[in-house]
Amino acid sequence: MGNKLYTRNLCKGVRVYGESLKRIDGEEYRAWNPYRSKLAAAILKGLKPEVLTKDARVLYLGAATGTTVSHISDIVVDGMIYAVESSPFAMKAFLGVVERRMNIIPLLMDANHPERYQTVVPRVDFLYQDVSQRNQDDIFMRNAMMYLKSDGMGLLMVKTRSIDVALPPEEIIEKVKEKLRGDGFNVLQIKQLTPYDRDHAAILVKRGLDEEVS
Repeated sequence: MGNKLYTRNLCKGVRVYGESLKRIDGEEYRAWNPYRSKLAAAILKGLKPEVLTKDARVLYLGAATGTTVSHISDIVVDGMIYAVESSPFAMKAFLGVVERRMNIIPLLMDANHPERYQTVVPRVDFLYQDVSQRNQDDIFMRNAMMYLKSDGMGLLMVKTRSIDVALPPEEIIEKVKEKLRGDGFNVLQIKQLTPYDRDHAAILVKRGLDEEVS
């Protein structure tokens, strides 16, 4: 719809974060705000998470209060989202979103310890991480090794200031990219999220044959 993003609302008439609703051909859509959702920002910058289909299984690390999770829930209508969040305060708000959406399983756990939810989470098609910790790349790789399917994709939202405030963001992103490659991941796309978010970059990876970074 032009240069704006919308997802078809899984819960008609219900807003999650005050977003606008739009009706088209009898269907209700929710505006997906790129200033509130890094995934929306990345998609508008040209990111293509092709495995995010209606029946996809998703492991989401850093669910917070559920803004982005809710839009993924609109997309994977026949799939399932395993949403990990370590903050009890954020989880309390997130549960208000989850109670209306049967394709989300909330997990009040620490993504630093992926082995703790292995009895709940299966192999997934898509791993999404938005965790602002110094070791965010290590967290991503440990979870990917345990849960990402061989043909799956992973999307890491890199907050450069959380890794090292002294280095230029471009240098940090390059280091993360090389670390991911060294651990067997192919870097498909790297997108800076400006003007929507000046502190983050999105890195899309998968396993398999080498492909050109865009």
